[in-house]
Amino acid sequence: MLLHAARSPLRSAALGSVLSRSYRGDAPEAPEMIEIPLPPWEERRDEPLDVKKKRLLYESRKRGMLENCILLSNDWDIYYWVTGAKPTPDVYEGEVMELLKEFSKNKEMEQRLDAPSLEYLDKSSQ
Repeated sequence: MLLHAARSPLRSAALGSVLSRSYRGDAPEAPEMIEIPLPPWEERRDEPLDVKKKRLLYESRKRGMLENCILLSNDWDIYYWVTGAKPTPDVYEGEVMELLKEFSKNKEMEQRLDAPSLEYLDKSSQ
C-alpha cells in the first residue's frame, strides 16, 4: 500500500516537496558559524562573600549533577555492575567501583530523591 502511494504521481510530487523542505543544503561550512559563541566572562567584583559562596556552591552542585548524567546517562552496564545484577569486569574493579557499590546498597534506608541537604554548611559558616 505504501509502494502504491509512492507510485502515484500526485502523491510522489507532494512527498518530494515535503522532503525537500526538510533539508535545503545550505548549512554553513565554517566552524565559527557552527559553534555557539559564549558570552564573555565578567568578574563579579562587588559580590558579597556570603552570596559568592552560595552561588559557587549552587553552581558546583549543578555541574556535578550534569557530569553524573553525562558519565552514567544510558550506560546500563555500570548500573548492573553497581547494583550487583551482573559481575563487574576486572578492568573496572577498583576503589571508586567499591564506593559506588557500597553507596547503592543504601544500608541506612535513606530517601535519595533529591540532592543532599546543605544545612550543615549554613551552620558551619556562622
